[in-house]
Amino acid sequence: MLEGVPDSSTATAKIRARKPKLDRVLADALDLAREAAEEAGDGIGDHLSVEAETDRVVTHYFDCSLAGYRGWRWAVVLTRAPRARVATVSETALLPGPDALRAPAWVPWSERLQGGEVGTGEVLPTEEDDDRLMPAYQLSDDDAVDDLAAELGVGRTRVMNREGRAETAQRWYDGDRGPTAPIAEAAPAPARCGTCGFFMPLAGSMRLAFGACANLYSSEDARVVSADHGCGAHSQISEFVDTTPQGVEKSEIIYDDEGSELL
Repeated sequence: MLEGVPDSSTATAKIRARKPKLDRVLADALDLAREAAEEAGDGIGDHLSVEAETDRVVTHYFDCSLAGYRGWRWAVVLTRAPRARVATVSETALLPGPDALRAPAWVPWSERLQGGEVGTGEVLPTEEDDDRLMPAYQLSDDDAVDDLAAELGVGRTRVMNREGRAETAQRWYDGDRGPTAPIAEAAPAPARCGTCGFFMPLAGSMRLAFGACANLYSSEDARVVSADHGCGAHSQISEFVDTTPQGVEKSEIIYDDEGSELL
């Protein structure tokens, strides 16, 4: 590069950084811009501003008075040919302003769906690339499942992988069937599901930590519970608390005769 001669890239950058000058012919064509906006739609309000886009191109903004479009603006783009003194309409559009009332960003259903929301009669498709599953013709990463599948020669299209099982176990453990649930904390300390005769362990790698409750009288019946969960319907509850009539706390007898009437 010759000394004293500006670099071409620097000159280009300065041209791009130069703020376009507002064209007075186009800026003064307010009536033309309003007429174009009124032809495009309804609710044309006050003129808000005019901004230069590039040389001989400006945008006129009008307030939108339509119900439900608070903060929106009608935009009318005007332009003119070089050395021409007449403005022409390039395009019109209804655009949101900085404080416009707009619908929230779209969130895919798979990200909006919460646990337990699939109800009776509803169908939930599972994505092909669900990171909790893997093809069943591969090893399931669960020794108990692999041994059983090899022995019986049966299988499913997809099975849960290690990540999926770990995620499930953590969710169950932290939920209402884990050791910190109110019913478990209220039960006698030794009355844990893992030592209950109604506890039916799950198969595979989950069997050490989870099982299904099979006690008809328990509120946890037919539900998966952790081995250190508990309730007052433990099969050996009488070993942990005094369940004889003498040991059961009785409520105070209260007589209420205000609702009685003599016959």
